[in-house]
Amino acid sequence: MKKSSDKTKYCPTCGSTDIFWASGLPQLWSVWECKKCGYRGALVLEDGELGAKLKEEWKKNPNK
Repeated sequence: MKKSSDKTKYCPTCGSTDIFWASGLPQLWSVWECKKCGYRGALVLEDGELGAKLKEEWKKNPNK
């Protein structure tokens, strides 16, 4: 059984799993950054279905 902290994270903009904690200044401790679309923010998704839907939408229109 996986711990809740082991859940895959998805970008809320493009659905990518290539998302990581932004590093640098201590003020960024709660900021995530997506390498695919450049999203930066505190919100990430842990819902694989929603992540897949976002990924499909992003493929159709990446300039949203």
